[in-house]
Amino acid sequence: MLEVRGLSAWYGQAQALRDVGFDVREGELITLVGRNGAGKSTTLRCLMGLHRHMEGRVTLDGRDLAALPPHKRARAGLGYVPDDRGIYASLTVEENLLLPPQIGPTRWPLDRVYRAFPVLRERRAHSGAKLSGGEQQALSIARALRMGARVLLLDEPTEGLAPVLVRQLREMLLDAKREGLTMLLVEQNLRFATAVADRHYLLAQGTIVETLDATEIVARESELLRHLGV
Repeated sequence: MLEVRGLSAWYGQAQALRDVGFDVREGELITLVGRNGAGKSTTLRCLMGLHRHMEGRVTLDGRDLAALPPHKRARAGLGYVPDDRGIYASLTVEENLLLPPQIGPTRWPLDRVYRAFPVLRERRAHSGAKLSGGEQQALSIARALRMGARVLLLDEPTEGLAPVLVRQLREMLLDAKREGLTMLLVEQNLRFATAVADRHYLLAQGTIVETLDATEIVARESELLRHLGV
């Protein structure tokens, strides 16, 4: 569904990504894992068209997105969940869900969002500022689905969450995967990544150095934890 080839990016003269290439098939949950500074978040920003100093090819269902601005990539079906979650703290949960336009090809109606995320139904009249970190993450994901994302790009969703909220988030993502959603997850928490993903791309110094399936990553967990500095 999502194909990336020859992706390179720079911050000024410093090169952050070097010829990155990978694929995400329909219905898969794929992770990009690596140390801080490896280029994981930059990769997502490039896919969404938010990083300007870049080159390479990004296609969604065979459609070349490279020349499209971010809002047109969203219309094509990419949904971006940033690490800061990007919710409106002064608006209620329901207002956060209803405010953005439904623009993608597979937009979720509100009742489907509430079925998939019952905690949001319970908290629908609460402001974003009163939500826990896990609830804010659920809202950010649900908003992207309501807008019509076919492929979710999630940037470090477990960052700053307590262990109980990480477990809840894991179940949310697994439920979304059972619904057939395609996801690309940037994550440094290797154990979380192992619990949810089908395949893993190991990013180091701005390039993909290995592709691992779930069995391989479990067998090499100690080695990879040392590599990631965890």
